[in-house]
Order: sequence, then C-alpha cells, then structure tokens
Amino acid sequence: MGAYFPLFINMEGKRVQVFGGGKIAARRVLTLLEFGARVKVTAPMISKELEKLAEQENSLTLEYRRYQRGELKEVDLVLAATCEDKVNDMIFMECRQKEIPVNVASDQEKCDFYFPGVAKEGEITVGVTAGGKNHKKAKKVTERIRELLKEIC
Repeated sequence: MGAYFPLFINMEGKRVQVFGGGKIAARRVLTLLEFGARVKVTAPMISKELEKLAEQENSLTLEYRRYQRGELKEVDLVLAATCEDKVNDMIFMECRQKEIPVNVASDQEKCDFYFPGVAKEGEITVGVTAGGKNHKKAKKVTERIRELLKEIC
C-alpha cells in the first residue's frame, strides 16, 4: 500500500457515524467534535467519557444498540471501532458498496483514510500519521509539534 496523501477537509456539519463506544471511539469523537462534525455513536455499551461528552455537546448523539446491516444512509464518514472483527468487516463492506469513506480502527488495510494525531494552536493545524504502522512514534511527534506550536503561536 502506498503513502496516504494528507488532505484537510472542512468537517463543519459533516455527519460522522461511529460504531463502537470505547477508548478509541472516544478519542476520535472528541477530535471530530473540535472540528465541528455532527457525530452519532452506536454501540451496545458506551463509555462514561462519551456519555459525559454527549451531555455537554449537542453535536453528539448516542444510540445503545448493535450495528444493523443496511443502516448506513446520509453519512459522510464512518469509523468502525467495535471490538468485533466480524462486525467491523460488515461495516467496511457496507461502506464499500455505498461508496462511503471508512476507517476500520483494527485493520489499516480497510481504511480509506487514517485518523491523524492532531496538533492545533490558533489557526495552525498539523496532522501526523505514521502510515498506520507506528502509532507511538506518531504520538510522540504530535506531542513535540504541539509544544512547538505553543512556543510559536
């Protein structure tokens, strides 16, 4: 697989469907909300962190249930972050059929886009990825960039 092109898009009002309610989903939802996305999280169990966030954030809705085949309609992006590979695969296949960009958190081969580390200060936004391979290195680089942005901005 080749390198991914870094593309910045306006997320304001974009409809993002997240399947899974754990740590990975919570981290990604928080970032998406910072950029103005409208996010729906669907999972049988949803973390306390996401529940608290939903109480404060009108752009976040929670549905306590499992993914249902054929349910993807009127969404701009999908994140599959369930703990079940079979469910993530079904979500991936539905997104492929409907030409909806998808990120499957557990399988980099099933990602139309990667979720970067984000460093933001004022009007400057930097996205960092290690091509889905070395998350620790990408996190370390992101943290250093955040420090640098705080110094400069």
